[in-house]
Amino acid sequence: MIDYVWLIPLFPLIGFLINGLFGSRFKENHIGTIASAAIGLSFIVSVTIFFQVLQLPASERSISRIIYTWIQTGDFQVNIGFLIDPLSLVMLLVVTGVGFLIHVYSIGYMHGDRSFARYFAYLNLFTFSMLLLVLADNFLLLFVGWEGVGLCSYLLIGFWFENNDYADAGRKAFVVNRIGDFGFLLGMFLIFQHFGSLNFNAVFSQAPEVLTTGLATAICLLLFLGATGKSAQIPLYVWLPDAMAGPTPVSALIHAATMVTAGVYMVARCHVLFLSSPFVLNLVAIIGICTAFLAATIALVSNDIKKVLAYSTISQLGYMFLACGVGAFGAAIFHVSTHAYFKALLFLSAGSVMHALGNETDMTKMGGLRKKLPITYRFFLIGALALAGVPLFSGFFSKDEILWKAASSPFGGFWLWFAGAAVAGLTAFYTFRLIFMIFHGRSRVSKEVATHIHESPKIMTVPLGILAVLAIVGGYIGIPHIFNKFEHFLEPVFTRYVHGEILESTHDLPSLELGFMGISILIAFLGIGIAYIFYVARPNLADEVAGKARGVYLFFCSKWYVDEVYDTIIVRPIKLISDLVLWRWLDIKVIDGFVNQIAHVIGKGSDILRRVETGVIQNYALSIVFGAVVLIGYFLLRQ
Repeated sequence: MIDYVWLIPLFPLIGFLINGLFGSRFKENHIGTIASAAIGLSFIVSVTIFFQVLQLPASERSISRIIYTWIQTGDFQVNIGFLIDPLSLVMLLVVTGVGFLIHVYSIGYMHGDRSFARYFAYLNLFTFSMLLLVLADNFLLLFVGWEGVGLCSYLLIGFWFENNDYADAGRKAFVVNRIGDFGFLLGMFLIFQHFGSLNFNAVFSQAPEVLTTGLATAICLLLFLGATGKSAQIPLYVWLPDAMAGPTPVSALIHAATMVTAGVYMVARCHVLFLSSPFVLNLVAIIGICTAFLAATIALVSNDIKKVLAYSTISQLGYMFLACGVGAFGAAIFHVSTHAYFKALLFLSAGSVMHALGNETDMTKMGGLRKKLPITYRFFLIGALALAGVPLFSGFFSKDEILWKAASSPFGGFWLWFAGAAVAGLTAFYTFRLIFMIFHGRSRVSKEVATHIHESPKIMTVPLGILAVLAIVGGYIGIPHIFNKFEHFLEPVFTRYVHGEILESTHDLPSLELGFMGISILIAFLGIGIAYIFYVARPNLADEVAGKARGVYLFFCSKWYVDEVYDTIIVRPIKLISDLVLWRWLDIKVIDGFVNQIAHVIGKGSDILRRVETGVIQNYALSIVFGAVVLIGYFLLRQ
């Protein structure tokens, strides 16, 4: 089956073509079935290949399959080639498995939308692009998938483009990602210039001989700039909260299974290059933990159910980059997979709440929904427990692995662990603030909406149930020192070109790790307990604290004024330069002026020439005589 790996991206591409070209002629259930079946078939092929690779010795679990030669010029060659190894297999299972559940859920959520076929066509194209990205065996093919997910995010975030705010959100995502993509492209040019190839195996095998510290730093900085755009890190994170403009299942797909994980995957795939630049590794860790903290503080005060989850995603991505920055690439991918389970569960559960409340997203207009939406409540609670890092749920194992690596890795240190633990406390607080404001306390739902509250249909709740199971058990495959099969499975990828010891902890003591784990557990329960006091036991306390710390509260509510700063120092100056220099001077005076001047000269010349054509025979006769005299005179002078 390995030779048929090309079927994995082919199925969603076919689904995109069928629904994109002919979907308007189909019924809703046919459209949804085609789109979901396409991803389901990709998942089946992925699982089959996974078990086939699992039968191979660890040293033979990297297989490249070339479909055909794409570019051939001189010694330079780029193939449409797919790389099958433990890293790509994990991503394939996450993308197709979680993506399939999101597709099925969407059938119920998008019921009645007049652009039903267009939605599922975009969703299939999105999945195709992500699968192309994770399967690519070279930078150029990866970049094609990279740009594909960027395009699809634009199409899906602005799906309801009749609303100007939603269209603006799509454009913002597109423009911000172009900045990061430009950095990625420059990094790819540098790689080609110095390695003469864009193939992963060729580049990574030559890296120790070719790379100097300066070159490695330049390449990794540019690649990481691309990662900050796709995976929403400082300074390019600002697009992701606005991406909530799209349908809620789109948010789940972007945040859990596809686009935002692309940057983490790329850094992990290029770990050989990043390990050659300790400076960039430190920068990755610092950017990651700073982003995690910034996003968590904004989530503390946001009242929009989807934006709380959006900032939570940004914060959790920060954890993943923290792991990459301390050399714990396996822990980062472990958190990618567990986060996909519980964040998809949370977003789809939020969609179920919105479905019941007529698309209401303001949590101040909710409350007391636990009894009216019992199924959604249970699933939402499971996702919240996993996100908060409560023991025995999937998020606990992966988050704690990252915190331990941050403390014990040669690239880490105590302060990185301390900051990560503090963010974990904030995460537990805002996660259960979400639970308590939506499902507990008195109902703040309007009387008109309250009469129509209903539980979601099975086509929406069944995917929630499967994700809930994964959110509970998905972390047990990574229990440290006991059953850590996950990182063991990934180990050949991260030790193939680099000696394994560089990725190991300097003091890998189980007792010390258990001590750190115990502290993080206490922090998680402390965050949940404080949230309970603020929003259940003493519901007025939150307003009292906000009033006493009004400056800090407004600072967080204003999202650290980052958008305002960007608007002041980047957007407005660019608009001013565009208006005064590029438009009024360059476009109007230079370009238009040059073209208009040519037209003016031609017009004047034509005005002069037209006077020769008088229509009077005597004038023409005189001209002929005058010409004859000139010619005769010319020949006489030559004699």
